Amino acid sequence: MSRRSRRKYVVPGAEKAMDELKVRVMREEGYKVDGSRPENVKHAVAMDRGIPLKSGYNGRLTAEDAGKVGGPIGGAMVRELVKIAKEALTTADVAGTHIGSHTGTNGSRQAAGNNARFSK
Repeated sequence: MSRRSRRKYVVPGAEKAMDELKVRVMREEGYKVDGSRPENVKHAVAMDRGIPLKSGYNGRLTAEDAGKVGGPIGGAMVRELVKIAKEALTTADVAGTHIGSHTGTNGSRQAAGNNARFSK
């Protein structure tokens, strides 16, 4: 099986911001992370949890062990992104801009995209 390619972000410049977020949230979680090498966050988590993760190929790593490494990283990042989004929505709602919503034909507020169709 070929190696999975690195994910690409839709928004230009998002990769750097996501790397910075990863480093920040994992430091807040108590991990010693080198800010100049965000790709090594997984190694810090693996070492802390006793998972035999090494640089390069890790094909012998079990799915369970991979989840023990990636889960805490992704979970912490998602929690922080949700927090940031809630704060942005609260600030926007207070300012009266109602980000992410529009008035429906009957005058009620609806989340944008309720009836939207998405393509892959």
